[in-house]
Amino acid sequence: MGIVHFRRIERRRTARVALSVDLIVHGETATNGAFKAEARTLSVSKHGGMMVLEPEVTIGQKLLLINANAGLKSECIVVSAKLTRDGKRNVAFEFASAEVNFWKMWFPAAGAKPIRRAVQSAFRPLPATKMG
Repeated sequence: MGIVHFRRIERRRTARVALSVDLIVHGETATNGAFKAEARTLSVSKHGGMMVLEPEVTIGQKLLLINANAGLKSECIVVSAKLTRDGKRNVAFEFASAEVNFWKMWFPAAGAKPIRRAVQSAFRPLPATKMG
């Protein structure tokens, strides 16, 4: 019996892009108080992103992010925090306000279809050589 694949309906407001951006994260933990940590994004969108973060955070917690490349600051809210094997966390977040272009990039409008590129043939015949 074959495997059936179903496509999920895209729920995101803008496309997610795999992009590594260095961040400085300010927040508070329940046990250790205030923290300042370095983090790096795995993916970003106009409204938030996902980062690898060491300190423990909880869903709904507010964090202050600083884009180390652009110097921009923005408050965000944690929407998911999953522990990885190496003891760090993949933390998904959304910005409290999407007014600031925190990533300094343009995102396509919601519902926009990706640009299709022509596929070039991977097979190229080798040039004929004389054996002699």
